[in-house]
Amino acid sequence: MSSIEGIIVNIDGQRRGRIEIDQETGLITKISEPTGVADVVLEDELIFPGFVDLHVHARECVDHTQDYKEDFKTASEAAIAGGVVAFAEMPNNPTPPIDGQSYKAKEQLTKRSEVEIVLYAGIGENTKPLATAAPYKVFMGPSVGTLFFYSLEDLEKTLVQYRGSCVSFHCEDPKILEENKNELTHDKRRPKEAEIKAIDFALTMIEKYNLQGKICHCSTKEGIEKIKNAKMHKLNVVAEVSPHHLFYDTKNLTEENKNWMQMNPPLRTTDDRAYLIEALREGTIDFLATDHAPHTGEEKLKGTSGTPQLDTYGYFTTWLMKEHNFTPEAIAKVCSYNPGKFFNQFTKNRYGKVEGGYAGSLTIIDLRKSTTIKKEMLKTKCGWSPFEGVTFPGSVVMTIIKGKRFPI
Repeated sequence: MSSIEGIIVNIDGQRRGRIEIDQETGLITKISEPTGVADVVLEDELIFPGFVDLHVHARECVDHTQDYKEDFKTASEAAIAGGVVAFAEMPNNPTPPIDGQSYKAKEQLTKRSEVEIVLYAGIGENTKPLATAAPYKVFMGPSVGTLFFYSLEDLEKTLVQYRGSCVSFHCEDPKILEENKNELTHDKRRPKEAEIKAIDFALTMIEKYNLQGKICHCSTKEGIEKIKNAKMHKLNVVAEVSPHHLFYDTKNLTEENKNWMQMNPPLRTTDDRAYLIEALREGTIDFLATDHAPHTGEEKLKGTSGTPQLDTYGYFTTWLMKEHNFTPEAIAKVCSYNPGKFFNQFTKNRYGKVEGGYAGSLTIIDLRKSTTIKKEMLKTKCGWSPFEGVTFPGSVVMTIIKGKRFPI
């Protein structure tokens, strides 16, 4: 049995308490009043239910051709460094998991990870649902990898097979992307209209085929307004936002980092960024999800889209709390409770609460100690971060994985 005492944060409030974790099962067995005697006794640090990231590209698959960017072991090390105790991993690999055999083969690779991983299965032309429960990911237009559709009509023909499934959408309209492919800048080649139109289509598919829908890495005010309206009409849809779309926009990049900040969808306007922050605070956006995409420096300079962000997840939450007045309870909701509910559908363990019977996986945050992100602190194999040089107003001091302590 291991124990930790301090300020416990759940979505319904904070309390000073004692957490006991069974080291054999990795589960929380008891929450009680503090005694002042425990394996770890904290002062003003905050103990969160472990953060869960629902959007990670770990890059490893059965052909191992992209292990040089990241693999499940190094992705898990980056996750722990950033206070992430579990993550859901995307399927756009050279050999994508699209059927039972390829999904199980990729699952075997996750066993090297220190944190629990749930895999998305890929939806592509002529694919069908797996025999076992899994979340699915669909790329509506060209992105990194080959698992995408060239038309929304073809996508719908495939989605018919997935009625009632849990489907996450990368929303960029393929026709609009094709029409703008020769524009001079990345943000003009992937304009806001591509995301907005694709969200419209995704919401239609979610309703028509009774999907449990999730809109990934939202970047536009207009797209979020559509999702908000759909929620008001009781559509079964949730939404993600990534740290880069909350922190950066087309106006606040520097000469030093602008070449590194290409991703799909691209950065948007200052107004979009401000709206996304408020939508996350008010609950229209349900999850803070990194879209961790570890490409090498050489690949980035050649124009590959994506940024690595697992290492900085927990540090970023301190920026939301200190600079944008998110309460710790609000952070627990979008980083722990909500993603935990999603994740728990596909695993025997339970995440999202500091409560008996839940995984003894915790994220410890200190809001009193600022941290400047430096290359040497990164665990991701690709070795860089879009937040290098940024000073966050707090720190991740410890990550606990099923009772095992990882001081940062």
